[in-house]
Amino acid sequence: MRIVDVYAQGCNLRERVMSRSSNAAVLEGFGSAVNTDHLGELEEYVAPDSVDHDPAPGQVPGPEGYEEMFATMRRAFPDLHVEVEHVMATDDEIAFSYTITGTHLGELMGHGPTGKTVSYRGMQISRFADGKMVERWGSSDELGMLRQLGLA
Repeated sequence: MRIVDVYAQGCNLRERVMSRSSNAAVLEGFGSAVNTDHLGELEEYVAPDSVDHDPAPGQVPGPEGYEEMFATMRRAFPDLHVEVEHVMATDDEIAFSYTITGTHLGELMGHGPTGKTVSYRGMQISRFADGKMVERWGSSDELGMLRQLGLA
């Protein structure tokens, strides 16, 4: 019986690896769209009914919410860059840490530009289905970012 179990798990291994690889490609595409300011491409990577369990204030569900949130960030930080670091994956989820960097050259939360550069960290778990992100849980050090800008 044990050999059958091992064989059955082995049969699913290729499927599981392909699923993880596909999800990683979605995450990579999402990150590329954010880093290159091609925010209209986010609909390729985010399901229309995607749920963000830690949304920005006023953020609507789905790709439109991410597009507006990152557009707001890019207006404040035109050189915004997200660097994905430690990555762990299951069949339908990817967890990772990241560092966001940028120079504050536009309005942010009612504050004018400071010209200061920020670098702050965050963590995220994304769940995928049918080749798109369908759920997100995350947290980033926004207070640390505001302190670096002298706004907190």
